[in-house]
Amino acid sequence: MRSEETEFSGGPLDGRVMAVLVGPTGRPPKVYTVPVPGEDGAPETVLVYRLAPAARPRRTRWRYEYDPEGRRHTGLKWPWSKR
Repeated sequence: MRSEETEFSGGPLDGRVMAVLVGPTGRPPKVYTVPVPGEDGAPETVLVYRLAPAARPRRTRWRYEYDPEGRRHTGLKWPWSKR
């Protein structure tokens, strides 16, 4: 599998550049989740990052932006759906 160096902005991974697996078209997944184990029996936390175009295309083509609400998008949002 191929990977691409992708920048993370916002949240605990702010400023880091990590290798993310890309699909057959060369694009990383739309949502990147990072599980963080809890300490001393605390529940596990999941950090959610969403894909966005990079501001500086010289370094990377894509970047992930932190989603503090952590909701996972389940698909298309139609105007008539009740979400």
